[in-house]
Amino acid sequence: QVQLVESGGGLVQPGGSLRLSCAASSNILSINNMGWYRQAPGKQRELVAVISISGSTRYADSVKGRFTISRDNAKNTVYLQMNSLKPEDTAVYFCNAPGVTTPATVYPGKYWGQGTQVTVSS
Repeated sequence: QVQLVESGGGLVQPGGSLRLSCAASSNILSINNMGWYRQAPGKQRELVAVISISGSTRYADSVKGRFTISRDNAKNTVYLQMNSLKPEDTAVYFCNAPGVTTPATVYPGKYWGQGTQVTVSS
């Protein structure tokens, strides 16, 4: 059993930045494909970014060049640095593990955090 706890959400103006954190209850060196997903009101949950044990990353097209996922194995924490935020980034952001990746897609794992709200508005 792995517990994931997100933090760092909040209200930010368009063009601003936020950094989300996902703290895991287990050693993340044993957890492959930790990822961030988001769900906006009335929409399906979607992948934002995923990072493997080796550090390779994948991003949704909508966030490429603006968001960066990283992991600190010593702190058992995964981060999502979000820059140049847009109103359409408004959503609840969830941490997830352990995902499964194929060349075509990423499947979420069975562990989810409780989510953290990100609101981008002036």
